Amino acid sequence: MPDEDKKRAAHRALVDRVLNGEGRASAEQRARAFSNDGFSPPLDALIGKVLDRPAQVTEVDLAAAMASGCTEDQLFELVVCAAVGQSARLYDAGLAALAEATVKGRPGHAT
Repeated sequence: MPDEDKKRAAHRALVDRVLNGEGRASAEQRARAFSNDGFSPPLDALIGKVLDRPAQVTEVDLAAAMASGCTEDQLFELVVCAAVGQSARLYDAGLAALAEATVKGRPGHAT
């Protein structure tokens, strides 16, 4: 198997595991975190920070999310799902940009 196919297979396996593997958070919650499909406050603030400003996530954010009824294990899973979802979107966008640049760079392709 070529290296690129191995990378894509590993990526698919990672996504499948975080979305469909065993966990404390429900599959629906994990899918919502993965796709950033809106949670109610304060969980939405935590997921938003994980996606946009991960270095700014604080103990206060985690404590507020736990106070909303999530366990520490559930929060961990949701944070991982959100991060993997964001990285998957960036990975897909990067592959699309690479494919477009590769096609445009071929002789005879009108730009």
